[in-house]
Amino acid sequence: MEKEVIRKENKMGTMPMTKLILSMSVPAIFSMTIQAMYNIVDSIFIGNYDPDGLTATSFAFPLQMLLVAVGVGTAVGVNSLVSRRLGAHNYNEANDAASHGLLTCVFSGLLFLLLGLFVVKPFMGAYTQNPKVFEYGVQYLTVVLCFSFFCIVQMMIEKTLQATGNMIFPMIIQLVGAVVNIIFDPLLIFGIGVFPKLGVLGAAIATVFGQFCGMVFGLIILFFKKHEVKISYKNFKFNFSTIKNIYAVGFPSIIMQSIGSIMIIGLNAILSASEAAVTVLGLYYKLQSFVFMPCFGLNQGVMPIIGYNYGARNKARLYSALKRGIIIAVGIMIIGTVVMWTMPDKLIAMFGGTQEIMDIGIPAFRTISICFVPAAAGILFTTLFQAVGKGIRSLIMSFCRQLVLILPIAYLLSCLFGYTAVWYAFPIAEVFSLLIAVLFFINLVKGDFKKLG
Repeated sequence: MEKEVIRKENKMGTMPMTKLILSMSVPAIFSMTIQAMYNIVDSIFIGNYDPDGLTATSFAFPLQMLLVAVGVGTAVGVNSLVSRRLGAHNYNEANDAASHGLLTCVFSGLLFLLLGLFVVKPFMGAYTQNPKVFEYGVQYLTVVLCFSFFCIVQMMIEKTLQATGNMIFPMIIQLVGAVVNIIFDPLLIFGIGVFPKLGVLGAAIATVFGQFCGMVFGLIILFFKKHEVKISYKNFKFNFSTIKNIYAVGFPSIIMQSIGSIMIIGLNAILSASEAAVTVLGLYYKLQSFVFMPCFGLNQGVMPIIGYNYGARNKARLYSALKRGIIIAVGIMIIGTVVMWTMPDKLIAMFGGTQEIMDIGIPAFRTISICFVPAAAGILFTTLFQAVGKGIRSLIMSFCRQLVLILPIAYLLSCLFGYTAVWYAFPIAEVFSLLIAVLFFINLVKGDFKKLG
């Protein structure tokens, strides 16, 4: 009991808000930007080895997206629950939530092991009849999915530490995995020095090895450094209620991140009349990650702050975190919009775009970027709903933005004005989605938040 009394007040309840948000968000923004850079570098290595390898990994992307969705979604649920319990000074419950969270990694890892063993071949067979692409895809997906446990545990450790307000170690953990991956990619793909030339299989092994190194480093930090949460399985009792609380936020987050792949498949079908337009859409998603990743990094810093102060029943700090988070996010998105409007040709040229791609891409980038500012506010409201345990509202917003609104609007615009009008579906969908978020927020202000101090 004495240990409870001498605990220092968590900085999420005391530090000046702007300073707190920046101190917790900047490391995450940095690491996520590095991660976005890695994804492009990884694609360049594979594409330079064999264009069929790049095609194969593109086909593999939906299952990879599912893996990330399950890992990150579950970890977000743990993050939200741990931060709320810490805010309420329920330290034993926070420890219990973190211990249950790490245990869920075993079940998730087993799920993807089964997918890697039994689903990969029929999945790739449904996409391609090219034997080379099929072989590359099977090699890549089998390794990545069968050894997904490393990736899942790494993500869980990062989110658990972030829930305590520690953003530096999660950044280092992610950087360790990304740097190891980048180093071993060319060594194993091209067979440099003593390393064998493994091609696409080498890329998969480099990816898994990087995740393994990140996981090991994370486990060392988690168990041998002092934190506000302590994971222990001595006298551990499985509690279904804790799992239910984790997935109350985690499951909607999993669905939210999974439906992005469905949206891309739908948009590709709508744009299929022009291969150049499909290419432009692909280029946009590669480039927009450098705009959205800082916002997602900001979310990682803001979410535990909101969750902590919600648990502590400190309404003023909760509102302050939301308001300042939105201001920072909008600032980031304004910069992104300016870049998209002033230099779309230079951005496309980095990928060696043809004149047709330039003609379609320049107006497309400018039109789509109109959605950035409303998207910034929408993303922060989504973070708020997840942080206070209202994950279903975040799920509804994502469904509206990515399926209910954008696909029908894009299809209607393509029928009325041709595929060049499809780009307007992005800002239209974001504005309507933001209106839904505002209505949800007003409902919270009049309901749950009214009870806070």
